[in-house]
Amino acid sequence: MQAKFLPNTSLPNTHILYLIEHHQTWGYNAEGKRGKRSGWRDTDRHTLSSETGLSHSPTKGTTLPERAELEGCVSNLSLAHEIVMNQDFCFRQNSPPKDSVEGRVKEVVHRAFWDVLQEQLSSCPPDYSHAVTLLQEVKATLLSLLLPGHARLRAQLDEVLDLPLIQQQALHGGLDLPRLAAYVTSTMGSLCAPVRDPEIRALRGLSDPVDILREILRVLGLMKTDMVNFTVQNLRPHLLQQAVQYERTKFQQILDKEPASLDRTTAWLRGAAQEFVSNSSSGPEGVSPPPDGAPGPVSPTAVLNRACLNLLHWDPQDHNYPETVVMDRVRLDSLGRSLNLLVLEAAVLLLTTTHCGGTVSSQHGFVGKLKKTFTALLEGSHSRSCDLQGALQGLAEQVLVQVRSVQEGSVQLDRDGLELLKRQISDLGEADNPVRKLLGERVRGYLQATLEAGSQQGAPSPPQALRLVGAELTSLASSFGKILQFNRSVFGPFYAPILRTVLFPEREAEMGEDSR
Repeated sequence: MQAKFLPNTSLPNTHILYLIEHHQTWGYNAEGKRGKRSGWRDTDRHTLSSETGLSHSPTKGTTLPERAELEGCVSNLSLAHEIVMNQDFCFRQNSPPKDSVEGRVKEVVHRAFWDVLQEQLSSCPPDYSHAVTLLQEVKATLLSLLLPGHARLRAQLDEVLDLPLIQQQALHGGLDLPRLAAYVTSTMGSLCAPVRDPEIRALRGLSDPVDILREILRVLGLMKTDMVNFTVQNLRPHLLQQAVQYERTKFQQILDKEPASLDRTTAWLRGAAQEFVSNSSSGPEGVSPPPDGAPGPVSPTAVLNRACLNLLHWDPQDHNYPETVVMDRVRLDSLGRSLNLLVLEAAVLLLTTTHCGGTVSSQHGFVGKLKKTFTALLEGSHSRSCDLQGALQGLAEQVLVQVRSVQEGSVQLDRDGLELLKRQISDLGEADNPVRKLLGERVRGYLQATLEAGSQQGAPSPPQALRLVGAELTSLASSFGKILQFNRSVFGPFYAPILRTVLFPEREAEMGEDSR
Protein backbone atom coordinates (compact mmCIF):
# COMPACT_ATOMS: atom_id res chain seq x y z
CA MET A 1 0.00 0.00 0.00
CA GLN A 2 1.24 3.48 -0.78
CA ALA A 3 2.35 5.70 2.08
CA LYS A 4 -0.41 8.13 2.87
CA PHE A 5 0.09 11.87 2.90
CA LEU A 6 -0.78 13.35 6.29
CA PRO A 7 -2.87 16.52 6.46
CA ASN A 8 -0.96 19.66 7.27
CA THR A 9 -1.20 20.25 11.04
CA SER A 10 0.61 23.58 10.90
CA LEU A 11 -2.18 25.45 9.15
CA PRO A 12 -2.91 28.90 10.62
CA ASN A 13 -5.74 29.24 13.12
CA THR A 14 -7.54 31.49 10.67
CA HIS A 15 -8.16 28.36 8.57
CA ILE A 16 -10.76 27.17 11.11
CA LEU A 17 -12.27 30.66 11.37
CA TYR A 18 -12.66 30.66 7.57
CA LEU A 19 -14.22 27.21 7.80
CA ILE A 20 -16.67 28.46 10.44
CA GLU A 21 -17.73 31.35 8.23
CA HIS A 22 -18.30 29.14 5.19
CA HIS A 23 -19.46 25.79 6.61
CA GLN A 24 -23.00 26.23 5.30
CA THR A 25 -21.77 27.13 1.82
CA TRP A 26 -19.60 24.03 1.78
CA GLY A 27 -22.52 21.79 2.70
CA TYR A 28 -21.46 20.69 6.19
CA ASN A 29 -23.49 19.98 9.28
CA ALA A 30 -21.94 20.38 12.71
CA GLU A 31 -22.48 17.52 15.09
CA GLY A 32 -21.44 16.48 18.57
CA LYS A 33 -21.09 13.15 20.30
CA ARG A 34 -24.81 12.39 20.07
CA GLY A 35 -25.40 13.89 16.65
CA LYS A 36 -26.94 17.12 17.95
CA ARG A 37 -25.82 20.32 16.47
CA SER A 38 -24.17 22.50 19.11
CA GLY A 39 -25.78 23.28 22.44
CA TRP A 40 -28.93 25.01 21.21
CA ARG A 41 -32.24 23.57 22.36
CA ASP A 42 -35.62 24.03 20.69
CA THR A 43 -36.93 25.73 23.83
CA ASP A 44 -34.19 28.36 23.55
CA ARG A 45 -35.01 29.42 20.02
CA HIS A 46 -36.96 32.49 21.03
CA THR A 47 -34.12 33.77 23.20
CA LEU A 48 -31.88 35.33 20.54
CA SER A 49 -33.08 34.26 17.12
CA SER A 50 -36.24 32.65 15.89
CA GLU A 51 -34.11 30.07 14.13
CA THR A 52 -31.18 29.38 16.43
CA GLY A 53 -31.82 30.62 19.92
CA LEU A 54 -30.25 34.04 20.25
CA SER A 55 -32.74 36.86 19.75
CA HIS A 56 -36.17 38.16 20.52
CA SER A 57 -38.84 38.64 17.91
CA PRO A 58 -37.62 40.58 14.87
CA THR A 59 -37.31 44.30 15.33
CA LYS A 60 -39.83 46.31 13.36
CA GLY A 61 -38.44 47.36 10.04
CA THR A 62 -35.90 44.53 9.90
CA THR A 63 -35.46 43.28 6.34
CA LEU A 64 -35.02 39.67 5.30
CA PRO A 65 -31.32 40.17 4.39
CA GLU A 66 -30.73 41.68 7.83
CA ARG A 67 -32.46 38.73 9.49
CA ALA A 68 -30.40 36.32 7.39
CA GLU A 69 -27.22 38.12 8.42
CA LEU A 70 -28.25 37.96 12.08
CA GLU A 71 -28.95 34.25 11.86
CA GLY A 72 -25.60 33.76 10.15
CA CYS A 73 -23.88 35.48 13.08
CA VAL A 74 -25.72 33.24 15.53
CA SER A 75 -24.90 30.09 13.57
CA ASN A 76 -21.21 30.93 13.32
CA LEU A 77 -21.06 31.93 16.99
CA SER A 78 -22.58 28.60 17.99
CA LEU A 79 -20.25 26.67 15.70
CA ALA A 80 -17.10 28.37 17.00
CA HIS A 81 -18.21 27.70 20.57
CA GLU A 82 -18.79 24.01 19.92
CA ILE A 83 -15.38 23.53 18.29
CA VAL A 84 -13.71 24.80 21.46
CA MET A 85 -16.02 23.28 24.10
CA ASN A 86 -17.07 19.95 22.61
CA GLN A 87 -14.22 17.44 22.37
CA ASP A 88 -16.46 15.14 20.29
CA PHE A 89 -17.37 17.87 17.81
CA CYS A 90 -17.17 16.96 14.14
CA PHE A 91 -18.54 17.95 10.74
CA ARG A 92 -20.84 15.73 8.73
CA GLN A 93 -21.94 15.97 5.14
CA ASN A 94 -25.25 17.76 4.81
CA SER A 95 -27.62 14.92 3.92
CA PRO A 96 -31.37 15.26 4.53
CA PRO A 97 -33.24 12.25 6.00
CA LYS A 98 -34.26 9.80 3.29
CA ASP A 99 -37.88 9.75 4.47
CA SER A 100 -38.18 13.55 4.29
CA VAL A 101 -39.54 15.46 1.31
CA GLU A 102 -36.11 16.97 0.69
CA GLY A 103 -34.50 13.54 0.90
CA ARG A 104 -36.96 11.99 -1.57
CA VAL A 105 -36.58 14.88 -4.03
CA LYS A 106 -32.79 14.63 -3.80
CA GLU A 107 -32.92 10.87 -4.44
CA VAL A 108 -35.15 11.28 -7.49
CA VAL A 109 -32.98 14.05 -8.97
CA HIS A 110 -29.76 12.09 -8.42
CA ARG A 111 -31.23 8.93 -9.91
CA ALA A 112 -32.37 10.89 -12.96
CA PHE A 113 -28.91 12.43 -13.36
CA TRP A 114 -27.12 9.07 -13.27
CA ASP A 115 -29.71 7.51 -15.60
CA VAL A 116 -29.01 10.26 -18.14
CA LEU A 117 -25.25 9.65 -17.79
CA GLN A 118 -25.79 5.92 -18.32
CA GLU A 119 -27.83 6.62 -21.42
CA GLN A 120 -25.21 9.02 -22.81
CA LEU A 121 -22.32 6.59 -22.31
CA SER A 122 -24.36 3.70 -23.80
CA SER A 123 -25.28 5.59 -26.96
CA CYS A 124 -23.39 5.09 -30.22
CA PRO A 125 -21.20 7.04 -30.47
CA PRO A 126 -20.92 7.75 -26.70
CA ASP A 127 -21.75 11.22 -25.44
CA TYR A 128 -19.10 12.27 -22.88
CA SER A 129 -20.39 15.79 -22.09
CA HIS A 130 -21.65 14.90 -18.58
CA ALA A 131 -18.64 12.68 -17.90
CA VAL A 132 -16.23 15.52 -18.71
CA THR A 133 -18.08 17.81 -16.30
CA LEU A 134 -17.79 15.18 -13.56
CA LEU A 135 -14.07 14.70 -14.23
CA GLN A 136 -13.63 18.45 -13.90
CA GLU A 137 -15.34 18.29 -10.47
CA VAL A 138 -13.20 15.31 -9.46
CA LYS A 139 -10.02 17.17 -10.36
CA ALA A 140 -11.08 20.28 -8.42
CA THR A 141 -11.84 18.18 -5.34
CA LEU A 142 -8.51 16.33 -5.51
CA LEU A 143 -6.63 19.62 -5.84
CA SER A 144 -8.47 20.96 -2.76
CA LEU A 145 -7.13 18.00 -0.75
CA LEU A 146 -3.50 18.69 -1.66
CA LEU A 147 -1.11 20.51 0.64
CA PRO A 148 1.49 23.11 -0.35
CA GLY A 149 4.19 20.41 -0.28
CA HIS A 150 2.41 18.27 -2.86
CA ALA A 151 3.89 20.12 -5.85
CA ARG A 152 4.85 16.94 -7.69
CA LEU A 153 1.41 15.35 -7.24
CA ARG A 154 -0.24 18.60 -8.28
CA ALA A 155 1.77 18.65 -11.51
CA GLN A 156 0.89 15.01 -12.16
CA LEU A 157 -2.81 15.73 -11.66
CA ASP A 158 -2.64 18.63 -14.11
CA GLU A 159 -0.93 16.36 -16.62
CA VAL A 160 -3.22 13.31 -16.37
CA LEU A 161 -6.47 15.25 -15.87
CA ASP A 162 -5.71 17.83 -18.55
CA LEU A 163 -9.23 19.09 -19.15
CA PRO A 164 -8.68 20.67 -22.60
CA LEU A 165 -7.11 17.39 -23.76
CA ILE A 166 -9.93 15.37 -22.20
CA GLN A 167 -12.50 17.53 -24.00
CA GLN A 168 -10.74 16.95 -27.33
CA GLN A 169 -10.63 13.21 -26.69
CA ALA A 170 -14.35 13.23 -25.83
CA LEU A 171 -15.20 15.07 -29.05
CA HIS A 172 -13.36 12.47 -31.13
CA GLY A 173 -14.63 9.44 -29.19
CA GLY A 174 -11.22 8.57 -27.77
CA LEU A 175 -11.78 9.21 -24.07
CA ASP A 176 -10.40 6.37 -21.94
CA LEU A 177 -12.60 6.59 -18.85
CA PRO A 178 -11.35 3.34 -17.19
CA ARG A 179 -7.73 4.59 -17.34
CA LEU A 180 -8.61 7.98 -15.84
CA ALA A 181 -10.78 6.33 -13.17
CA ALA A 182 -7.95 3.98 -12.21
CA TYR A 183 -5.56 6.93 -11.83
CA VAL A 184 -8.08 8.89 -9.75
CA THR A 185 -8.73 5.87 -7.52
CA SER A 186 -4.99 5.33 -6.99
CA THR A 187 -4.51 9.01 -6.09
CA MET A 188 -7.41 8.90 -3.67
CA GLY A 189 -5.85 5.85 -2.02
CA SER A 190 -2.67 7.81 -1.34
CA LEU A 191 -4.53 10.81 0.08
CA CYS A 192 -7.34 9.27 2.12
CA ALA A 193 -7.37 8.45 5.82
CA PRO A 194 -6.89 4.76 6.73
CA VAL A 195 -10.58 4.52 7.64
CA ARG A 196 -11.42 4.95 3.92
CA ASP A 197 -9.23 2.06 2.72
CA PRO A 198 -12.18 -0.39 2.44
CA GLU A 199 -14.07 2.07 0.24
CA ILE A 200 -11.02 2.55 -1.99
CA ARG A 201 -10.71 -1.24 -2.38
CA ALA A 202 -14.41 -1.41 -3.29
CA LEU A 203 -13.83 1.30 -5.90
CA ARG A 204 -11.10 -0.76 -7.55
CA GLY A 205 -13.52 -3.66 -7.90
CA LEU A 206 -16.07 -1.69 -9.96
CA SER A 207 -16.22 -1.97 -13.75
CA ASP A 208 -19.24 0.07 -14.86
CA PRO A 209 -18.13 3.69 -15.64
CA VAL A 210 -21.30 5.20 -14.13
CA ASP A 211 -20.88 3.27 -10.89
CA ILE A 212 -17.21 4.24 -10.74
CA LEU A 213 -17.86 7.96 -11.20
CA ARG A 214 -20.73 7.94 -8.70
CA GLU A 215 -18.64 6.20 -6.03
CA ILE A 216 -15.58 8.35 -6.69
CA LEU A 217 -17.60 11.49 -6.02
CA ARG A 218 -19.17 9.99 -2.89
CA VAL A 219 -15.83 8.90 -1.39
CA LEU A 220 -14.21 12.23 -2.30
CA GLY A 221 -16.95 13.96 -0.29
CA LEU A 222 -16.10 11.78 2.70
CA MET A 223 -12.40 12.56 2.26
CA LYS A 224 -13.10 16.29 2.32
CA THR A 225 -15.00 15.86 5.57
CA ASP A 226 -12.16 13.77 7.04
CA MET A 227 -9.65 16.49 6.19
CA VAL A 228 -11.80 19.20 7.79
CA ASN A 229 -12.33 17.19 10.99
CA PHE A 230 -8.63 16.32 11.24
CA THR A 231 -7.75 19.99 10.91
CA VAL A 232 -10.29 20.99 13.57
CA GLN A 233 -9.01 18.37 16.03
CA ASN A 234 -5.38 19.39 15.59
CA LEU A 235 -5.93 23.13 15.72
CA ARG A 236 -8.36 23.14 18.66
CA PRO A 237 -5.61 23.59 21.32
CA HIS A 238 -4.31 26.66 19.46
CA LEU A 239 -7.73 28.18 18.82
CA LEU A 240 -8.71 29.24 22.34
CA GLN A 241 -7.49 32.86 22.31
CA GLN A 242 -8.83 33.53 18.83
CA ALA A 243 -12.13 31.86 19.73
CA VAL A 244 -12.63 34.23 22.68
CA GLN A 245 -12.24 37.30 20.50
CA TYR A 246 -14.22 35.74 17.66
CA GLU A 247 -17.21 34.87 19.86
CA ARG A 248 -17.13 38.26 21.54
CA THR A 249 -17.12 40.00 18.16
CA LYS A 250 -19.97 37.89 16.82
CA PHE A 251 -22.06 38.49 19.93
CA GLN A 252 -21.46 42.23 19.65
CA GLN A 253 -22.69 42.08 16.06
CA ILE A 254 -25.86 40.41 17.33
CA LEU A 255 -26.30 43.12 19.96
CA ASP A 256 -25.84 45.80 17.31
CA LYS A 257 -28.75 44.29 15.38
CA GLU A 258 -30.86 43.23 18.40
CA PRO A 259 -30.17 45.59 21.34
CA ALA A 260 -32.62 43.69 23.57
CA SER A 261 -30.54 40.51 23.38
CA LEU A 262 -29.22 40.93 26.93
CA ASP A 263 -32.57 41.30 28.68
CA ARG A 264 -32.62 37.76 30.06
CA THR A 265 -28.98 37.97 31.10
CA THR A 266 -29.73 41.19 32.99
CA ALA A 267 -32.69 39.60 34.78
CA TRP A 268 -30.55 36.55 35.65
CA LEU A 269 -27.78 38.67 37.21
CA ARG A 270 -30.25 40.96 38.99
CA GLY A 271 -31.99 37.98 40.55
CA ALA A 272 -28.66 36.57 41.77
CA ALA A 273 -27.72 39.96 43.25
CA GLN A 274 -31.01 40.23 45.13
CA GLU A 275 -30.60 36.69 46.41
CA PHE A 276 -27.03 37.42 47.48
CA VAL A 277 -27.95 40.60 49.34
CA SER A 278 -30.94 39.00 51.09
CA ASN A 279 -28.73 36.15 52.37
CA SER A 280 -25.63 38.25 53.09
CA SER A 281 -26.31 38.42 56.83
CA SER A 282 -26.04 34.64 57.17
CA GLY A 283 -23.57 34.18 54.35
CA PRO A 284 -23.90 32.07 51.21
CA GLU A 285 -24.16 28.30 51.49
CA GLY A 286 -20.88 26.86 52.66
CA VAL A 287 -19.41 30.30 53.48
CA SER A 288 -19.18 31.71 57.03
CA PRO A 289 -20.64 35.17 57.70
CA PRO A 290 -18.36 38.07 58.68
CA PRO A 291 -17.19 37.96 62.34
CA ASP A 292 -18.93 41.20 63.27
CA GLY A 293 -22.18 40.06 61.69
CA ALA A 294 -22.30 43.08 59.35
CA PRO A 295 -22.51 42.28 55.64
CA GLY A 296 -19.57 43.56 53.66
CA PRO A 297 -19.66 45.18 50.24
CA VAL A 298 -21.25 43.03 47.55
CA SER A 299 -18.65 41.64 45.17
CA PRO A 300 -19.56 41.46 41.46
CA THR A 301 -17.55 38.24 41.23
CA ALA A 302 -19.50 36.70 44.11
CA VAL A 303 -22.80 37.66 42.47
CA LEU A 304 -21.68 36.18 39.16
CA ASN A 305 -20.61 32.98 40.95
CA ARG A 306 -24.02 32.69 42.58
CA ALA A 307 -25.73 33.33 39.27
CA CYS A 308 -23.69 30.57 37.64
CA LEU A 309 -24.52 28.13 40.45
CA ASN A 310 -28.20 28.89 39.92
CA LEU A 311 -27.88 27.57 36.35
CA LEU A 312 -27.37 24.07 37.74
CA HIS A 313 -30.86 24.18 39.23
CA TRP A 314 -32.65 25.91 36.36
CA ASP A 315 -36.21 24.76 35.79
CA PRO A 316 -36.33 22.96 32.39
CA GLN A 317 -39.75 24.53 31.76
CA ASP A 318 -38.40 28.07 32.28
CA HIS A 319 -37.57 29.54 28.88
CA ASN A 320 -35.99 32.71 30.28
CA TYR A 321 -32.49 31.25 30.01
CA PRO A 322 -29.68 33.87 29.88
CA GLU A 323 -28.56 34.61 26.34
CA THR A 324 -24.86 34.55 27.21
CA VAL A 325 -24.92 30.94 28.45
CA VAL A 326 -27.57 29.44 26.20
CA MET A 327 -24.89 27.77 24.04
CA ASP A 328 -23.82 25.76 27.10
CA ARG A 329 -27.32 24.95 28.33
CA VAL A 330 -27.17 21.29 27.29
CA ARG A 331 -23.86 20.88 29.13
CA LEU A 332 -25.05 22.76 32.22
CA ASP A 333 -28.34 20.86 32.35
CA SER A 334 -26.36 17.62 32.21
CA LEU A 335 -24.13 18.80 35.06
CA GLY A 336 -27.21 19.79 37.04
CA ARG A 337 -28.62 16.28 36.68
CA SER A 338 -25.25 14.83 37.70
CA LEU A 339 -25.23 17.11 40.74
CA ASN A 340 -28.66 15.91 41.88
CA LEU A 341 -27.62 12.28 41.51
CA LEU A 342 -24.35 13.00 43.31
CA VAL A 343 -26.23 14.45 46.29
CA LEU A 344 -28.48 11.39 46.43
CA GLU A 345 -25.49 9.06 46.13
CA ALA A 346 -23.63 10.88 48.91
CA ALA A 347 -26.72 10.72 51.13
CA VAL A 348 -27.17 6.96 50.58
CA LEU A 349 -23.50 6.28 51.27
CA LEU A 350 -23.50 8.50 54.37
CA LEU A 351 -26.61 6.83 55.81
CA THR A 352 -25.31 3.34 55.07
CA THR A 353 -21.85 3.87 56.52
CA THR A 354 -23.28 5.65 59.57
CA HIS A 355 -25.63 2.76 60.36
CA CYS A 356 -23.18 -0.03 59.54
CA GLY A 357 -20.04 1.47 61.03
CA GLY A 358 -16.53 1.71 59.61
CA THR A 359 -15.90 -2.05 59.80
CA VAL A 360 -18.49 -2.85 57.15
CA SER A 361 -18.01 0.21 54.94
CA SER A 362 -14.24 -0.26 54.84
CA GLN A 363 -14.47 -3.81 53.49
CA HIS A 364 -12.93 -4.17 50.05
CA GLY A 365 -15.37 -3.43 47.24
CA PHE A 366 -18.33 -2.55 49.45
CA VAL A 367 -18.52 1.15 48.55
CA GLY A 368 -17.74 0.48 44.88
CA LYS A 369 -20.50 -2.13 44.61
CA LEU A 370 -22.89 0.25 46.35
CA LYS A 371 -22.08 2.98 43.80
CA LYS A 372 -22.73 0.62 40.87
CA THR A 373 -26.08 -0.35 42.37
CA PHE A 374 -26.96 3.31 42.81
CA THR A 375 -26.08 4.14 39.20
CA ALA A 376 -28.05 1.20 37.82
CA LEU A 377 -31.22 1.87 39.81
CA LEU A 378 -31.34 5.68 39.68
CA GLU A 379 -30.35 6.19 36.05
CA GLY A 380 -32.89 8.62 34.56
CA SER A 381 -34.28 9.63 37.95
CA HIS A 382 -33.88 13.28 36.95
CA SER A 383 -36.74 13.12 34.47
CA ARG A 384 -40.17 14.35 35.49
CA SER A 385 -41.76 11.04 34.54
CA CYS A 386 -39.50 9.02 36.83
CA ASP A 387 -40.86 7.61 40.09
CA LEU A 388 -37.99 8.71 42.32
CA GLN A 389 -39.69 7.42 45.44
CA GLY A 390 -40.12 3.98 43.92
CA ALA A 391 -36.53 3.95 42.62
CA LEU A 392 -35.22 4.82 46.08
CA GLN A 393 -37.29 2.06 47.68
CA GLY A 394 -35.77 -0.43 45.24
CA LEU A 395 -32.33 0.97 46.01
CA ALA A 396 -32.96 0.62 49.74
CA GLU A 397 -33.78 -3.06 49.26
CA GLN A 398 -30.55 -3.64 47.36
CA VAL A 399 -28.54 -1.76 49.98
CA LEU A 400 -29.91 -4.06 52.67
CA VAL A 401 -28.96 -7.10 50.60
CA GLN A 402 -25.39 -5.86 50.28
CA VAL A 403 -25.19 -4.93 53.97
CA ARG A 404 -26.32 -8.41 55.02
CA SER A 405 -23.79 -10.01 52.69
CA VAL A 406 -20.82 -8.26 54.36
CA GLN A 407 -21.98 -8.31 57.99
CA GLU A 408 -20.46 -11.69 58.80
CA GLY A 409 -17.75 -11.28 61.40
CA SER A 410 -18.74 -7.66 62.16
CA VAL A 411 -21.30 -5.84 64.24
CA GLN A 412 -24.72 -7.04 63.12
CA LEU A 413 -27.58 -4.63 62.48
CA ASP A 414 -30.77 -5.93 64.03
CA ARG A 415 -34.03 -5.98 62.14
CA ASP A 416 -35.12 -2.61 63.50
CA GLY A 417 -31.80 -1.06 62.45
CA LEU A 418 -32.12 -2.41 58.91
CA GLU A 419 -35.70 -1.18 58.64
CA LEU A 420 -34.64 2.27 59.88
CA LEU A 421 -31.88 2.41 57.24
CA LYS A 422 -34.34 1.33 54.55
CA ARG A 423 -36.86 3.99 55.61
CA GLN A 424 -34.24 6.75 55.73
CA ILE A 425 -33.01 5.91 52.23
CA SER A 426 -36.59 5.90 50.91
CA ASP A 427 -37.24 9.27 52.56
CA LEU A 428 -34.44 10.86 50.48
CA GLY A 429 -37.03 11.29 47.72
CA GLU A 430 -38.60 14.15 49.66
CA ALA A 431 -37.34 17.55 48.53
CA ASP A 432 -37.07 18.86 52.11
CA ASN A 433 -35.29 15.77 53.46
CA PRO A 434 -32.75 17.15 55.99
CA VAL A 435 -29.90 14.82 54.99
CA ARG A 436 -30.38 15.48 51.29
CA LYS A 437 -30.76 19.22 51.92
CA LEU A 438 -27.62 19.40 54.09
CA LEU A 439 -25.47 17.51 51.58
CA GLY A 440 -26.87 19.64 48.76
CA GLU A 441 -25.68 22.74 50.60
CA ARG A 442 -22.26 21.12 51.12
CA VAL A 443 -21.96 20.35 47.41
CA ARG A 444 -23.08 23.85 46.45
CA GLY A 445 -20.62 25.32 48.97
CA TYR A 446 -17.81 23.23 47.50
CA LEU A 447 -18.63 24.34 43.96
CA GLN A 448 -18.74 27.96 45.11
CA ALA A 449 -15.37 27.57 46.85
CA THR A 450 -13.97 26.05 43.65
CA LEU A 451 -15.20 29.03 41.60
CA GLU A 452 -13.74 31.46 44.12
CA ALA A 453 -10.38 29.65 44.10
CA GLY A 454 -10.12 29.84 40.33
CA SER A 455 -7.68 27.93 38.17
CA GLN A 456 -4.61 29.55 39.74
CA GLN A 457 -5.12 28.31 43.31
CA GLY A 458 -6.49 24.90 42.41
CA ALA A 459 -9.59 23.13 43.67
CA PRO A 460 -10.08 22.83 47.45
CA SER A 461 -10.45 19.46 49.16
CA PRO A 462 -13.99 18.06 49.32
CA PRO A 463 -15.65 18.30 52.77
CA GLN A 464 -15.52 15.25 55.04
CA ALA A 465 -19.22 14.47 54.55
CA LEU A 466 -18.58 14.06 50.81
CA ARG A 467 -15.32 12.10 50.96
CA LEU A 468 -16.90 8.91 49.54
CA VAL A 469 -17.93 10.81 46.39
CA GLY A 470 -14.84 13.03 46.33
CA ALA A 471 -13.64 11.88 42.89
CA GLU A 472 -17.05 12.42 41.28
CA LEU A 473 -17.45 15.80 42.98
CA THR A 474 -14.01 16.97 41.86
CA SER A 475 -14.71 15.89 38.28
CA LEU A 476 -18.06 17.72 38.26
CA ALA A 477 -16.48 20.88 39.69
CA SER A 478 -13.71 20.74 37.07
CA SER A 479 -16.18 20.45 34.17
CA PHE A 480 -18.33 23.23 35.62
CA GLY A 481 -15.31 25.49 36.12
CA LYS A 482 -14.05 25.01 32.56
CA ILE A 483 -17.39 26.01 31.07
CA LEU A 484 -17.67 29.11 33.23
CA GLN A 485 -14.04 30.14 32.79
CA PHE A 486 -14.43 30.27 29.03
CA ASN A 487 -17.83 31.94 29.34
CA ARG A 488 -16.36 34.74 31.47
CA SER A 489 -13.44 35.18 29.07
CA VAL A 490 -15.90 35.79 26.25
CA PHE A 491 -18.75 37.63 27.97
CA GLY A 492 -16.95 39.37 30.84
CA PRO A 493 -17.10 42.77 29.06
CA PHE A 494 -20.88 42.32 28.72
CA TYR A 495 -21.36 41.27 32.36
CA ALA A 496 -19.37 44.17 33.84
CA PRO A 497 -21.72 47.06 32.94
CA ILE A 498 -24.79 45.02 33.93
CA LEU A 499 -23.30 44.21 37.35
CA ARG A 500 -22.29 47.84 37.88
CA THR A 501 -25.83 48.96 37.14
CA VAL A 502 -27.37 46.27 39.36
CA LEU A 503 -25.00 46.62 42.33
CA PHE A 504 -24.10 50.31 42.23
CA PRO A 505 -27.09 52.15 40.72
CA GLU A 506 -26.24 55.40 42.54
CA ARG A 507 -22.74 55.47 41.09
CA GLU A 508 -24.06 54.74 37.61
CA ALA A 509 -26.61 57.55 37.98
CA GLU A 510 -23.88 59.98 39.03
CA MET A 511 -21.72 58.98 36.08
CA GLY A 512 -24.69 59.49 33.79
CA GLU A 513 -25.27 63.00 35.13
CA ASP A 514 -21.58 63.88 34.83
CA SER A 515 -21.51 62.84 31.20
CA ARG A 516 -24.32 65.23 30.26
